[in-house]
Amino acid sequence: MPKSFSFMPSGAPLRKLSLASIKDPRVSVRAALGTLLLLNVAAALILFRPWGGSADDLERQIAGRRQSLPKQQAALVRTRNLVQKVEKARVEGSKFMDKYMLNGKSAYSSIVGELDRAAAKVSLKPKERTFSLEPIEGSETLGMMTISAKYEGPYQNLTKFINELDRSPRFMIIESLQASPQPVGPVVNVAFKLDAFVRDEKGLLQ
Repeated sequence: MPKSFSFMPSGAPLRKLSLASIKDPRVSVRAALGTLLLLNVAAALILFRPWGGSADDLERQIAGRRQSLPKQQAALVRTRNLVQKVEKARVEGSKFMDKYMLNGKSAYSSIVGELDRAAAKVSLKPKERTFSLEPIEGSETLGMMTISAKYEGPYQNLTKFINELDRSPRFMIIESLQASPQPVGPVVNVAFKLDAFVRDEKGLLQ
């Protein structure tokens, strides 16, 4: 049987950590050296391997952002151009509605005056007429006015009246037209159904 070996000298007493050993200056020096070593290691990690990545990683990130910058600038230019086009369309649309659509407050008087002016110019006699106003679905400020109006006069004046309505600055649509001749003479009775459009910003259509 081999003899057993012991690295502890025979008869050597075991040392225990005591308060006296803690107060030993050599122990304090070792602790201070260990702390400095840990601090140096931490500083090296921060300097050479930062949490955000190494210097190479940061260089790659900067290079990638430089490459993407022209694309971002081009997208910004496209967005600005789109905004300008939208603004231009909004302004032109507002001008169109101001020019060709009736104002909500004065819609009835405006359309009556327009029809009476055209009828007087071509010598048609206005008779009874009715109006109705309905909001346009999907819009809170636009409505359609339907006008049913009857006139009396020579047939040739009827075509002139239609031409006058076509020249009107207002956007009007002739939905239907019915003409019936009188028993005597060239006079005819005409029934029009017209559609005009109203712009109302104050909620009068609701």
